Amino acid sequence: MMARRREAQAVMRLMQAGEAGTRVAALAHAAAVGAIDMVLPPSCLACDAPVSESGALCPDCWIRVSFIGRPCCACCGLPFSIEAAQGAVCGDCARMPPAYDRARAAFLYEGAGRELILAFKMADRSWVAPRLAAWLLRAAAPLLPDADLVVPVPLHRWRLLARRFNQAAVLAGLMARQADTVAVPDLLVRTRRTPPQTRLSGAARRRNVRGAFAVRRSRAHLVDGRNILLVDDVLTTGATVSACTRALRQAGAARVDVATLARAVPSRS
Repeated sequence: MMARRREAQAVMRLMQAGEAGTRVAALAHAAAVGAIDMVLPPSCLACDAPVSESGALCPDCWIRVSFIGRPCCACCGLPFSIEAAQGAVCGDCARMPPAYDRARAAFLYEGAGRELILAFKMADRSWVAPRLAAWLLRAAAPLLPDADLVVPVPLHRWRLLARRFNQAAVLAGLMARQADTVAVPDLLVRTRRTPPQTRLSGAARRRNVRGAFAVRRSRAHLVDGRNILLVDDVLTTGATVSACTRALRQAGAARVDVATLARAVPSRS
């Protein structure tokens, strides 16, 4: 466990490295992972069972991650249970299009996928970040060609202080580097502290985050006319990413797409 924590620290140093040191930091991280695997056998990202290579899931956990593929809603990325024509949208998006343009997620927020995200955020398992970012990159593949900037959903400074890192910023930075795009982790700010969304209804979530985000003044010139890819860990009702989208559009963003690790299906959330 201590070795895995040292690996987590290497991941965090990679995130903190400047662009000039990215390749060196990435090589250092790869070497650190290799050295750890020589001492300790690689373990499952979710349950710590032995696996054949670092960053993998064991078979039992793999089948408990519900990866999202086609067909899915062309707008919000909701997976369809039946075959659908390319470009089809779900009923919710047809009735009330979301504030953002498109959203995609890697897997459903259930089973081992939910456990991975909660452990990443709350249980000091930062070493799972590179694998999560790779899954996020795959999910965001349809969105990345249009993206000028990759921007994470921000945490309020007090929550950031308590948690020590912003999981969305970690994912955005790693994914952007893997995709050779530009991440701007401090473009958005949370203007006020809001209660956790977990137990709130959809309407309460929207009220909770209304006006809670803004574009940082010193970064506003980066937004005007640009296509933004907004990154977060989970899309539930869409209240948070919608509030961020409105702040970006007010600053002149041409389009806003959303990439998340997971999404909750309304009937299952």
